Amino acid sequence: MTYVVTDNCIKCKYTDCVEVCPVDCFYEGENMLVIHPDECIDCGVCEPECPAEAIKPDTEDGLERWVEINAEYAGKWPNITQKKEPPADAAEFDGEEGKMEKYFSAAPGEGD
Repeated sequence: MTYVVTDNCIKCKYTDCVEVCPVDCFYEGENMLVIHPDECIDCGVCEPECPAEAIKPDTEDGLERWVEINAEYAGKWPNITQKKEPPADAAEFDGEEGKMEKYFSAAPGEGD
């Protein structure tokens, strides 16, 4: 088992999770984060830290797509280990449906 970041992170991109990760397995895209599945130690400390509740165990039904997305972009985006300010409009996007299709960006973020 590993944890994955799901679509509710898109355009919210809270980084509370990266601060508590003991193995620094988060990677930053332009408008979301992902978890590297080979680096995650399944400790689960990140899950309750996410204000958007976007982090889920990969054992939940229907997350296969997100396992693939996390694995793909963790190999392309820079590592992030320090908390940053969320986007000013993050709360407006929290819980919005269809964020992957509307807003996902494959562009990398800044990382640390």
